[in-house]
Amino acid sequence: MSGPDAQTKMQFLFALRSKGVTDKRVLNAMEEIDRGPFVRGIFADRSYEDMPLPIACGQTISQPSVVGIMTQALQVNPRDKVLEVGTGSGYQAAILSKLARRVYTVERHARLVREAQGIFQALQLVNITTMIADGSFGLPDQAPFDRIIVTAAAEDPPGPLLAQLKIGGIMVVPVGQSDAVQTLIRVRRSESGFDYDEIRPVRFVPLLEGLGKDG
Repeated sequence: MSGPDAQTKMQFLFALRSKGVTDKRVLNAMEEIDRGPFVRGIFADRSYEDMPLPIACGQTISQPSVVGIMTQALQVNPRDKVLEVGTGSGYQAAILSKLARRVYTVERHARLVREAQGIFQALQLVNITTMIADGSFGLPDQAPFDRIIVTAAAEDPPGPLLAQLKIGGIMVVPVGQSDAVQTLIRVRRSESGFDYDEIRPVRFVPLLEGLGKDG
């Protein structure tokens, strides 16, 4: 599948910058990873608009500016090991793969995992490990992580995920009731505990326990 033309790409990057995505590494990664393959069916021609779109299993692919802001807030370093909770389309993990050493991404819907893995292989993104799992428990076998990103909303940052964050690590998570406005929170772990700061209001699907019906 051919990527966007130069003008479409320029508009895409301008939209990101106008919404506050200014980190050069993040912008480069988002320029490099074409959103097109992650959007299927009738919405494919809207891949480069700054809007969330429906994907399989009742989930969504986040709007690019929110992906950019979350990625920027995560402050990923090239040596980092990152955990993503909620693979969805795979778009966020693909961008992280350009910024981190290793990305582990977990998803409760088997179909989404299969589809994302297919795209990762096609794009030759070899530093992503995708698993079917209940992401609210994280990945204890691979912990601790330098960075954790959660792409579904929890009422509070999940305890198991906080426990799997390295000292000095950062987690970005939408927090709030699933039927109300949520707030994107950045959590930093220090020797003495956790520091929280609010980034902006967001809207995400709720973080659910267990596996999807197709899992």
